[in-house]
Amino acid sequence: MKILMNMSSKYLLLLLAMASLVLNVGCSTTPRAKPATVVDRSGGSSNATSEATPPGYYRVKRGDTLARIALDNGQSPRDIAQWNNLSNPNLIEVDDLILVRPPASSKLTVKPIPKTAGDIPKTDAPKVDAAKEPPKEIVAEPGIRLSWPAKGKVTDDFSEKTKGIDIAGKLGEPITAASEGKVVYAGNSLRGYGNLVIIKHDNTYLTAYAHNRTLAVKEGDSVKKGQKIAEMGDTDATSVKLHFELRVNGKPVNPTPYLQ
Repeated sequence: MKILMNMSSKYLLLLLAMASLVLNVGCSTTPRAKPATVVDRSGGSSNATSEATPPGYYRVKRGDTLARIALDNGQSPRDIAQWNNLSNPNLIEVDDLILVRPPASSKLTVKPIPKTAGDIPKTDAPKVDAAKEPPKEIVAEPGIRLSWPAKGKVTDDFSEKTKGIDIAGKLGEPITAASEGKVVYAGNSLRGYGNLVIIKHDNTYLTAYAHNRTLAVKEGDSVKKGQKIAEMGDTDATSVKLHFELRVNGKPVNPTPYLQ
């Protein structure tokens, strides 16, 4: 009996040794698969995002559109596309540097007015060293007077979240320009704004009119204060209303103090 048990034990040990040998051989000949590496082609881990954005430029983030970049920087989408030689404004990539200020070559040059004898300065006038004279900058106007773009009750006040005010009304009521200016955007590519009109009044002020049913103007049109630019609607909204924003150098500010 003992002899049979010893033989069984030895046979079992032999089987275990052979099984261990097979497993070791299998592990050595078939390498373990490595976990898949996720490559962020948006540049999330690249050096580009760690670099400082130069003055006058904007670094594209995920979800950006040219219209959104233009609105947030107080510019026309068409101008930004021209400054950056964008043949297709829809093709911008994450981490791209977008020029959002007019390049030096686009600045208007003022022709000198011929001087008359009375315009010649006296010899005793103090001379100004042009090299030491500080560069002249465009000074923003102290304020802008806006007319109400729609008749109705303000249902949502300005905050950092709303970026503007909401004015309730009836479907199809006229939306008018709060001040004279140029239409720099008329479309619906900005998510959350629906049919949108953006008017640039000067180098400082810009107004936006969102959720319209229909638009009565197109990009490039010059409009007067009080002119109809759209009809009130509920595009990209849960109710009929006008969402109205005032931007100063691209930054949203409370438009209520400017409205008359």
